[in-house]
Amino acid sequence: MRLIVLAAVLSLVTSLLATPALIKFLRARGLAQAIKQSTEGAIYPDHEHKRGTPSMGGLVMIFAVLVGYAGSHLVFWTPPSASGLLVIYLMLALAAIGFIDDYKKVFKQHSGGIRPRTKLTFQALIGLSFGYLALQFADDRGITPASLAISVVRETDFVLPTVVMILFIWFMITATTNAVNITDGLDGLASGAAFVTFAAYALMGFWQFGQSCAKDDYVKCYEVRDPLDLAVIAAAFAAAVFGFLWFNTSPAAIIMGDTGSFAIGGGIVALAIFTNTQLLLILLGGLFVITTGSVVVQRISFKIRKKRIFLMSPVHHHFELKGWPEQQIVVRFWILQGLFVGAGMAAFYAEWVAR
Repeated sequence: MRLIVLAAVLSLVTSLLATPALIKFLRARGLAQAIKQSTEGAIYPDHEHKRGTPSMGGLVMIFAVLVGYAGSHLVFWTPPSASGLLVIYLMLALAAIGFIDDYKKVFKQHSGGIRPRTKLTFQALIGLSFGYLALQFADDRGITPASLAISVVRETDFVLPTVVMILFIWFMITATTNAVNITDGLDGLASGAAFVTFAAYALMGFWQFGQSCAKDDYVKCYEVRDPLDLAVIAAAFAAAVFGFLWFNTSPAAIIMGDTGSFAIGGGIVALAIFTNTQLLLILLGGLFVITTGSVVVQRISFKIRKKRIFLMSPVHHHFELKGWPEQQIVVRFWILQGLFVGAGMAAFYAEWVAR
């Protein structure tokens, strides 16, 4: 428990102190993300007031997570786990893609960033390598960070071949990362939603640690390789995002950019895979699912019916164009995310009680 608390404190303090420094640095150099403007063929919400807002705020969150995770282990002189290091690997690798994208948007003033196909190619390489590594590093009980079994709130009896599981992990990584990236369209929307999800995984990891099969092998125990360390890194993520949210709420003083959204997506999906709650992520990331779903439905409807369901997708821009204030959209979507995460945690606990 001390590791979890210290990781959260170190991460929060780092985020709160480093974000203003990054804002000052970026503003002094005029480094801000390009803003999409409406044309005859495409109507966008009026975000002119966001022009000049510094981007690449995700760099602070990544730094805060590293400080919180590494600092807590150094203070208590405990080694990091294979699971924790793999979460860090996925976070940094995906953040690198986001950083390149942000670089084009900020330094080249190209609002589109890098090509979608290029993003997907790099995500595939990272996802496949992560999937392979996640099935290595067995502990003394033969448990690897990721399991070959499909999981909901714990492993099921549905076991996949190794190659198929690696492909499934790749799909999860690509879907989750892009879902968080799509949701990051309004001030504080993605960061607030991610905070609730990371907090849930911190609680879940701590609970799994207390009921771990490594301690006592009984019918209700959890066969998770490093539950305590997963709780530590989840707490570091939650605190980093929470500290950043102080400056990211409307009107945002800084935008997380793709660097941050890709890193957050990587952290969330890695925790879902390693805590054996793969399909529960549909609830724990409910807002991200809805947002991405709105884009998919919009495109399918236009291709088949030549009609759009929403004024603009993702759905939060639809409400913007209907005249809802940005703060109202964000707060209501936060409430939805809280309800989704509450339902996910209720399902997680209900299964343990029933079992």
